[in-house]
Amino acid sequence: MIIGLSHRSRGPVLLRALLLGCAVMPLASGIARAETKADPAGAPRASGSITGVVSQQGSGDYLDGASVSIPALGLATAADRTGRFSLTGVPAGTHDVVIRYVGFPDVTRSVTVADAAVPLDVAMTASAPDADAEIVVSGSRPIAESEAAALQIQRTSPSLVSVIASDSIGRLPDQNVAQAVSRLPGVGVQRDQGQARYITLRGAPINWTTLSFDGINVVSPEGRDARFDSIPSAIASQIIVRKAVTPDMTGETIAGNVDIITRSAFDYPGLKVQAKGGAGHVELGKKTEYEGSLVVSDRIDTGIGEFGIVSSASLYRRGMVTDNFETDFEAVDRDLRPGYQTRNWARETENKLYRLTRKNYSLSTRLDWRPAPGHKLFAETIYSAFQDDEQRNNYIFDLDDQQSRTPNGTAACSVNARPASGTTGYADVCTGNTPLLGTVYGVDLNSNFTVRKYKQSVFTNTLGGDHELGDWKVAWRGNFTRSIDDRSQPAQLNYDSPSFGTNGANAANRLTVGYDLTDPQLAKVELYRTIRNPDGTFSRGDRVTAIEDFPRTLSRLRSLKAQDVTEAYTAKLDISRAATVFGASTVFAAGIRYDDRTKISNEYLLDLSTPAQFAAAGIPTNYAAIAKPGGFQGEIPLGYTFQYFDRDKVLGLVDQAQAVGSYVRTDANFYDVGEQVYAGYAMATATTNWGSVIGGARVEHIRNDAQAFSTVGLLDVKSSQTLVYPSLHLNWDVNDRMKARLSFNTGAARPDYDQLRPNLSYDDANRTISGGNPDAKPEKAKGVDLYVEYYTMPRGFLSIGAYYKDVTDVLFDSTQSFGRSILNTNGVDRSDYVFSTVVNGGSGYIMGIEGAIQQQLDPFVADLGLPEWMGGFGVQLNATINKSRAETPGTAALPSRKVPLPGASDAIYNLIAYYEKYGFSARVSYQNRSAWLDAIGGTANISGLVRGIDGGDFYWAKDNELDASVRYAINGNVEIYGDFANLLNGPGRRYAGSSAYTIEHETFGRRYTGGVRVTF
Repeated sequence: MIIGLSHRSRGPVLLRALLLGCAVMPLASGIARAETKADPAGAPRASGSITGVVSQQGSGDYLDGASVSIPALGLATAADRTGRFSLTGVPAGTHDVVIRYVGFPDVTRSVTVADAAVPLDVAMTASAPDADAEIVVSGSRPIAESEAAALQIQRTSPSLVSVIASDSIGRLPDQNVAQAVSRLPGVGVQRDQGQARYITLRGAPINWTTLSFDGINVVSPEGRDARFDSIPSAIASQIIVRKAVTPDMTGETIAGNVDIITRSAFDYPGLKVQAKGGAGHVELGKKTEYEGSLVVSDRIDTGIGEFGIVSSASLYRRGMVTDNFETDFEAVDRDLRPGYQTRNWARETENKLYRLTRKNYSLSTRLDWRPAPGHKLFAETIYSAFQDDEQRNNYIFDLDDQQSRTPNGTAACSVNARPASGTTGYADVCTGNTPLLGTVYGVDLNSNFTVRKYKQSVFTNTLGGDHELGDWKVAWRGNFTRSIDDRSQPAQLNYDSPSFGTNGANAANRLTVGYDLTDPQLAKVELYRTIRNPDGTFSRGDRVTAIEDFPRTLSRLRSLKAQDVTEAYTAKLDISRAATVFGASTVFAAGIRYDDRTKISNEYLLDLSTPAQFAAAGIPTNYAAIAKPGGFQGEIPLGYTFQYFDRDKVLGLVDQAQAVGSYVRTDANFYDVGEQVYAGYAMATATTNWGSVIGGARVEHIRNDAQAFSTVGLLDVKSSQTLVYPSLHLNWDVNDRMKARLSFNTGAARPDYDQLRPNLSYDDANRTISGGNPDAKPEKAKGVDLYVEYYTMPRGFLSIGAYYKDVTDVLFDSTQSFGRSILNTNGVDRSDYVFSTVVNGGSGYIMGIEGAIQQQLDPFVADLGLPEWMGGFGVQLNATINKSRAETPGTAALPSRKVPLPGASDAIYNLIAYYEKYGFSARVSYQNRSAWLDAIGGTANISGLVRGIDGGDFYWAKDNELDASVRYAINGNVEIYGDFANLLNGPGRRYAGSSAYTIEHETFGRRYTGGVRVTF
């Protein structure tokens, strides 16, 4: 098998990680014993300490991130997710310990310390009632609880972060991680079929954002473009967006990292069960959606320590249809009439009409063990999957089918609606046609009918341990992740019109198309019979509304089995030690990490393309054989009617095809790309009475090995490089409520695995070709961030910040018509397929400002004389304003030019208003992301001018989203909810060159879901 071509020595990394972890405890113990004799890192430290747990009075919920400090000594720490804290290096004596948590009044405790650990457990309360006062419970406040937890973690973080945290019963408010994170400052999303999928931070390209689970980076099934739509919120207790890269993070991050902090049984005091079930309605197509999740967690105290186990499962299923049109534009070299310099003609316009079912589901289990105080071991496994079962009717009106017949005169001409003899009117201004409005005669109709069954899955498994040994802390991890991108298309059938014939002799059996593309929100077509006049010219006949009335014949049947498999092994070890340096409490940390990742792509194709093969297999060549009754389920005015195909009938034809054909490996689309990363870092965190400083550097040595087939056989391309990432972060506590942050950081975004393959591969179903570039270099960035944060009581937040990143070797996705015949095989002409590859350009930058405000009316109700019920109103507002530029790749013939940074939006806004009181909560969320460059278009010398081949560069139009939700807690255990998504029903739209030239437009319909949550 081809997979056997790769013989990289990976080694049993997980076993080594386990052995290393087991060796850590005695090794670190020895180091700790040696430390009692000398302290080379700084002045001797006091041996006293204060340890304990911070929780919420009444519920017992742990207060993750609670700040514990002795201001007089400049000592500070934060409670972990289980509420535990340890304040070390405390000299003997009596000290005032201050505990702070957002939404709670400060607590001050006087503690006397000797040369030993002093216990201090604190139960915080939102108020300080008299001993005899009655405590009134006014209902759950999930939004307020989540805000408080998030702000506390953010406030105590030594680097710039934004956080989504679960409320007191451990729930996140959204169905998946992408939806939840999209509300944070500087976060935008990129959607597919109306569902949030990719995350952009501060308007930057999506490949600048990395994904991790509990600090372990995870490779997405698609590669470095991390997907978030398949990660359900049920597995997360927090989502931390790290915008400033520190040395202990991998260097392949530029914009930031989205870290999914998974649930642990130790997050809760004891048994916890949460269940959710709901159903809803999808407006477009009148489809149904379902969702459900279950989380069970418990702790068990045994004679060998305490165990905790938490398991979760989730399912989201949605039926849907789409309203779609797509148009491809081109500069026509035969169009030489005056004004041709700015004309880009629609070479084809089409509808892709989907019927599909989407599923997201997951299973996870985590086992924790505390064998002794200060020691924790865990094992975790997570499986999440996205599945897309799709049926697509695709009708392509091939307007430029006879482009070579276009008259190529250069003089101005008078308009004559009838084209010259033997010509179709395409790109012919003499007929009165314009790029956006006109009529073309004798057009080829390409009808493609596809059954797709895509599935993307991530299976990640981690073993690890955390050990506290005096002033030393040791953490080790071993991880194995398998990501699978199953791109199988069980069937695709292509039907074509009869040939044009000599000078259009057969044109009467083809369409005449009246096209009107003047409205960017709707491409209109009208279909007519074609009349061939005695003089060889064409004119328009009767209008036809049923597309099946035009003759078409089966020209090709294909079935594709395709799978990209990525396997990643990670082993890492982190060691830190607390010391006192120049009077500052300082933690020195160092670590090593090894990553071994391999991505292999294999395809097997069953392909029949001749009448003889169809006859031998007994396959009918007329569409009626696979058609099914029933009208269009969407709402877009198509200008014609059609019949859907029957899925079972189509798959039956594939079964018949196997009588005369078989699945053959497509060597041209094979590749095997490997990456090994050897990394180490050193950093120090110094905490003083005015704030903290983090400084250090990370070194990564990367080795790449790419294999693929080409016209000369198997190619094997190797490369290596070493990158250094220094960073410095300063945090100044201006006062108890204000914090200023200054960060200098570096990072790199490496080309994706498929982009490093040394070959070209093609996709006949989508008429695309993609090419690898093993010489592509990483984008390298240096950045600075300056932010000021202000925390108001009880849960208010205000921040303003500015940032700048300088980038070299900017990576561009380049898209253009292939224009070559080297991939034409078996009678298939691929010269006009859309060709995509990645290339390095020159330097670039992105800079901007970001502001956020979060406030509830509750603290001001009494002062303003307002009724108590108005205290439930609150807002969360944030905005990011960007400016970016990058130099495109250039040659002597086609010089470089400056364009916006690919994927960077100029503005991102999130506006959220909510009400929460008496167990009832409601939220309305509006998100706006401005247009962004998707890919640079191909350029060439056309008719003596350097211009875009396909109409210019490709952009995504602005994205507006409005969602709403309501919740009501019937009691402390049962809550009913309603979610309302995509209320604006705005399109996903792309355009070429200018916004008037729409190349893709899809709408998906509003969605309404209701259900119940149960917690106990």
